[in-house]
Amino acid sequence: MTRGAAHVTVLLEEAVGALAIKADGAYVDATFGRGGHSRLILSALNEQGRVVALDRDPQAIAAGAALNDSRFRLVHRAFGELAEAAGEAGIDQVDGILFDVGVSSPQIDDGERGFSFRYDAPLDMRMDTTQGETAAEWLARAEIRDITEVIRNYGEERFAFQIAKKVVAARLEQPIVTTGQFAALVREAVRTREPGQDPATRSFQALRIHINQELRQLEVALPQALGLLKPGGRLVVISFHSLEDRIVKNFMRDQSTADALPKGLPLRADQLPKPKLRLVGKAMKPSAAEIDANPRARSAVMRVAEKL
Repeated sequence: MTRGAAHVTVLLEEAVGALAIKADGAYVDATFGRGGHSRLILSALNEQGRVVALDRDPQAIAAGAALNDSRFRLVHRAFGELAEAAGEAGIDQVDGILFDVGVSSPQIDDGERGFSFRYDAPLDMRMDTTQGETAAEWLARAEIRDITEVIRNYGEERFAFQIAKKVVAARLEQPIVTTGQFAALVREAVRTREPGQDPATRSFQALRIHINQELRQLEVALPQALGLLKPGGRLVVISFHSLEDRIVKNFMRDQSTADALPKGLPLRADQLPKPKLRLVGKAMKPSAAEIDANPRARSAVMRVAEKL
């Protein structure tokens, strides 16, 4: 089993600071990972405070067993099931919710998980290895049109059609079951690429996003988070991909703007729809020093909003 360096939590102090922690508050860490955010939140709470954390990855759940704290509960669920997880933990409202979305360093650095083309390993890519279809299984049955759409839409890959044709032709000869096989096919189909970027980068990203339904999970989780927050509660989201950040930005913008009504309606000012969120500050990115220390932080964007 290939293991990489320990996971480094991106924007750790900034994200927990943005939650504006109340010592006796209740908080949700929707993406536990290896617990960096949860531990820092717990350090700011008194005995009445609580943290409920979620993760879909069984390895993250196993790692969380080491966090032995009566104020803490870890639930094996995807963050798209946020409301159900809170209900299971006996919480109906919280003071803050934190999302740190995307793939984690332990997932990438464990070659057997199949997230990276740096290792020749089973083409799995599932964040939750206890359920769902692997990337290899999906590639074995998907049509050229479906493969093209996934790689184009989620990887923003201009050679998506050529890659899809390669995959479908190659699987007639033998099943595509390893990361090495898939990466080789992509490299054959991609004619040009930015200097320093492997031709397989975009396709691996796209396949991972699709297999784990990452964008859909985020779309369904954000309204659930809004419903769970108390007035004055903070929503903090760190994303690492432009498609994720667009979903977060649009959600926060829409919820911080009153609904538009037809002109001329006989309504008083106090009857007009009120926005549900207030934006807090501007989008934040890691400092140059953090990026130097942890290059994987370079694409991170953090957005913060407060429930009205």
